[in-house]
Amino acid sequence: MTRCLSLLAAAAASLTVHAGAQAQSSVQLYGLLDMSAGSFQAPGTARVWRADSGGMTTSFLGFRGTEDLGGGLRAKFAINHFLRADSGAAGRFDGDAFWARDAYVGLSGAFGTSTLGRNTTPLFVSTLLFNAFGDSFAFSPSIRQLFTPVVAPFYGDSGWNNSLAYASNENEGLTVNLIGALGEGAPNASGKNMGASLLYFNGPLGATAAWQKVRNGTFAAPAGWGGQTTWQLGLSYDLTAAKLFGQYTEIETNAAQKYKIKLWSLGAAVPVGSAGKLLAQFGSSRVQGLPGGLTHETLSLGYDHMLSKRTDAYAVFMRERVSGLGSGNSAAAGVRLRF
Repeated sequence: MTRCLSLLAAAAASLTVHAGAQAQSSVQLYGLLDMSAGSFQAPGTARVWRADSGGMTTSFLGFRGTEDLGGGLRAKFAINHFLRADSGAAGRFDGDAFWARDAYVGLSGAFGTSTLGRNTTPLFVSTLLFNAFGDSFAFSPSIRQLFTPVVAPFYGDSGWNNSLAYASNENEGLTVNLIGALGEGAPNASGKNMGASLLYFNGPLGATAAWQKVRNGTFAAPAGWGGQTTWQLGLSYDLTAAKLFGQYTEIETNAAQKYKIKLWSLGAAVPVGSAGKLLAQFGSSRVQGLPGGLTHETLSLGYDHMLSKRTDAYAVFMRERVSGLGSGNSAAAGVRLRF
């Protein structure tokens, strides 16, 4: 695999030089490495001191490219690989696909952009855009409680295999995003997945409405499986002195044991000088329809400081409480570098 990546990198460098001469095509090697160290404690578990990869953003390495086909039409591709920088292991977890972040080919033009392959879902994008901690699986209450919940299972992941995605061109601040996935090759292939979102950004205001229905995937479906439907609303407003975030999400599972999860989250990012930001986000989720009626509350407080255009350093404190399990406190500091 190391030899394969080396050959791809050499090809990327060669094509980029060629693109400079012809101005027709380009291939780029890019990525992000994020490492943190600190004390971590999930509710109901012992405290652990460790170094972690992907504190604020999951580390990854990727290739992307475009080719000008003329008449305003462009071909594009991307293959992106999650990795764990603390151990050098591939993927977000053992068993994760090598190109799990995304792997697609598509076309873009006056009609918008359409890509076929493994695509990131509109729901995941809406979730990360409307909370102060972005796409942090380690510290964002919104991401943790929706995509890795403690109270009840969430199905669908942040990306779908065998999918066709479409994104409209921006029109007066509004974009439309659609995705559909077949059940091809999935252990649970009882139907098709579908998702959609509207994103709106105009001046200081941002808003989103997202929806998805999951029927198939790599998960083991519960008895009586009929799919899981999720919808979400999000708002943000930049007051200059602070940017405010709010989200509300509902997840409804249709199975022999039906249940619903309701989640809400509020947060803020406050500029400090020209390079720093104070971050705060609180999220709460509650399950209805399952024994125990579990609740999950997460408060994250942090500071992020840009050392350059590509590198930032951060420190975060997170307190979580799950009914029946008690609470846990985590604190860590890290560095994130984009290239």
